[in-house]
Amino acid sequence: MKNQIDSQKKMTLFALTWPIFIEVMLYMLMGNADTLMLSLYSDNSVAAVGVSNQIVSLIIVMFGFVATGTTILIAQNLGAKNEQTAKEIAVVSLGANLIFGLILSVLMLVFTNGILGMMGLPDGLYLEADAYLRIVGGFAFVQALIMTVGAILRSYGYTKDAMYITIGMNILNVIGNYFAIFGPFGFPVLGVEGVAFSTTISRAIGVVVAVVVLMKRMPTPLPWAFLFRLPKEHLQNLLKIGIPSAGENLAYNGSQVVITRFISEMGTLALTTKVYTQNLMMFIFLFAIAIAQGTQILIGHKIGAGQMEEAYKRCLRSLKIAIAVSLGMALLFSIFSKSLLGIFTDNPEIIALGTVLIWLTVILEPGRSFNLIVINALRAAGDVRFPVYMGILSMWGVSVTLSYVLGIVFGLGLVGIWIAFIADEWLRGILMLLRWRSRVWMSKVFVKKKDSETKSTAS
Repeated sequence: MKNQIDSQKKMTLFALTWPIFIEVMLYMLMGNADTLMLSLYSDNSVAAVGVSNQIVSLIIVMFGFVATGTTILIAQNLGAKNEQTAKEIAVVSLGANLIFGLILSVLMLVFTNGILGMMGLPDGLYLEADAYLRIVGGFAFVQALIMTVGAILRSYGYTKDAMYITIGMNILNVIGNYFAIFGPFGFPVLGVEGVAFSTTISRAIGVVVAVVVLMKRMPTPLPWAFLFRLPKEHLQNLLKIGIPSAGENLAYNGSQVVITRFISEMGTLALTTKVYTQNLMMFIFLFAIAIAQGTQILIGHKIGAGQMEEAYKRCLRSLKIAIAVSLGMALLFSIFSKSLLGIFTDNPEIIALGTVLIWLTVILEPGRSFNLIVINALRAAGDVRFPVYMGILSMWGVSVTLSYVLGIVFGLGLVGIWIAFIADEWLRGILMLLRWRSRVWMSKVFVKKKDSETKSTAS
């Protein structure tokens, strides 16, 4: 118990955020490593993997509904000193996401052809996209476990552990990619299929290590018996938070899949430009992602402890920091955009178009910061439905609609689509801030301070 208490005492935004920042950056690097190393192999392979990853991202969002609920419920219960309940929720979330992950993995294997058929891939990309999606999608349950264990560790304040595990997975992934793409020492060149196996194997090893670390970090053993019980109360609370939260992410990723379908109509060059540009953009907003996740944990603890005013101010302080950092990074990347895009490709058309898109992120990223910070704060408080309703309205009513109108009908291509992204992010961001300032979320807390721990104590 002492380790747990000491960990919570050290919880500050910086202490939580910098390991999350490195962890998120390394996850992005894992995807970028695939893209960068494949770019030395074939631009078509990059486009194929980019489309497949768009679908995989949609599936990963589905796992996020349990992970999100886990983070918030554990944080609120720890803030309320309900340690036993927090441990029960940790075990239940692992069991629930494993079952859900296995179901989705099977569905990905069965419906791969139909899914790729709906994406309207250009000729020459289908076979590689199919191989990548079957391997990575078929083992998607591994990612479900990684997300859940990571959520538990971060809620307890062990953000460094999740970071170290991600470092290890990245090293293994890069080594595997090197062997699969370049075939050193007589190793067969496997291309996209090899990259998919490398990603999957590194994640599987990461899961094993993460579970071992989790068991060692807990001051007392986790109540593993709850894996077989999955108590209705805990599942209901996870679903109350998780399903609406996943709904917002699902709406976003679903809209991105539809927009990717629009881009497919523009040809392989447009698809490849989108993949390279968004790979760079990830490094611009990863600061805001890390700040948002750290803020969510802090607000969850404060709300569980009944410190509503401190939670309110914490969100606004984090928002100011995220906007400033995101704007600065967007400007920096825009200035060096040609050189950065040159890391991936020497195609002058891709570099020219990608440069324009990165300059547009100077307008886009501050708006995204509003969404990342405030939506996570609202979730931490238990106000999970409002972001979903507004998200569906804006992502589909603004982002998808404008992408089609500006990008396809008016022929602005990717520039038109980026303008649609800007309109969506800013509209949602302003709506989220108004919701936070209304303080409606203060009435939606899931736990009570110093709640009784005499319920179930299974071991």
